[in-house]
Amino acid sequence: MKLIFAGTPEFAARALDALIKAGHDIALVLTQPDRPAGRGMKLKPSPVKALALEHGLRVEQPTTLRNADAQAMLAEVGAEVMVVAAYGLILPQAVLDTPRRGCLNIHASLLPRWRGAAPIQRALLAGDRETGITIMQMDAGLDTGDMLSVHPLAIADDETAASLHEGLAALGAQAIVDALARLDALEAQKQDEAGVTYAHKLSKEEARVDWTQDADTVARAIRAYNPAPGAHTLLNGETLKLWMAHALPGDAEPGVVVSASADGVLVGCGQGLVCLTELQAAGGKRLAARDFVAGRTLQDLRLGA
Repeated sequence: MKLIFAGTPEFAARALDALIKAGHDIALVLTQPDRPAGRGMKLKPSPVKALALEHGLRVEQPTTLRNADAQAMLAEVGAEVMVVAAYGLILPQAVLDTPRRGCLNIHASLLPRWRGAAPIQRALLAGDRETGITIMQMDAGLDTGDMLSVHPLAIADDETAASLHEGLAALGAQAIVDALARLDALEAQKQDEAGVTYAHKLSKEEARVDWTQDADTVARAIRAYNPAPGAHTLLNGETLKLWMAHALPGDAEPGVVVSASADGVLVGCGQGLVCLTELQAAGGKRLAARDFVAGRTLQDLRLGA
C-alpha cells in the first residue's frame, strides 16, 4: 500500500522498519522536530527520522497538523492509509479524513484499558498480568477509535518498562504488518466504555519512592520507572536512583536498610521488604548490588537522610 507513517521514538521506528521490509510504499514520514540531546545538547533526529533517512524516504517535521499547508501536504501524497505510532502530535479531523482508508494507530495496551500517554508504565504500576498491542482505527478522541485487532502479551514478574517496551515494540511491528495484509477482512469493534482507564503522563515527582507503601507496590514502581523517569530516593541527602528490585517477606521500619550484600540491599516498607539489586549513587554509574555495597557499611546506607 501507499502509506504515510507518523511516529517519533524507537517504538515507532520498529514498526516503520517492519513496514519497509514488508514492501509497502512509504511515501512520506512525519516525525517530531529534532531535539537537543547529550552533554553538548546538539540537535538529534528522532529514531524514526534516522531510519527513514537511511532508506531515502521523504521526511517532514511539522510542529502542527492543524494548518492548511500541512494538511495540503498530506493530501498531495494520495496515501491509502496513514500509520501512526507514538507520534506526539494531535491529528485533527481533516487529517484523519485524508487517507482513503483512514489512519491506523499502534497502541501499546489492550484498549480500552490504558488510553493515553504512558500505557506501558501504568500497566506495570497497576500490577497488570497482561498487556498487549491494539491496532485501532483512529478518530478524533483520545484512543477512542474502533479496534481492528488485539494482540495480548504476558507481563513477567521481573518486567521493567524497558523490557516490556521491547516486547511491545516487536509485537506492534508484527501486528501492523499483519493488519495491513488483512485489512479487508478485519472487523472493527467498538471499545467497551465500562473498561476505560487512563495512562496519564509520568512525572519525576511521582517517581520518588514512598517507603510506606507495601513492598510489592514499591518494587513494581522501581521497575515501571526504568528507564524513565527513574525511581529515586535520598542517600545521605543526595539522590539515589533505583533501577531493579523485587519484594520479599519480612518486617522493618519503612525506609530503613536492614542488610546489604551481593544479593541486594534490603529496605523496609509499609509491609514487607524490598530487595534493591541495581542502584546508582549521585554522580556514579548504574551498579549491581554487589558492586554498589562494596566498601559501604550499613551506617553508610541511610536513606532519606
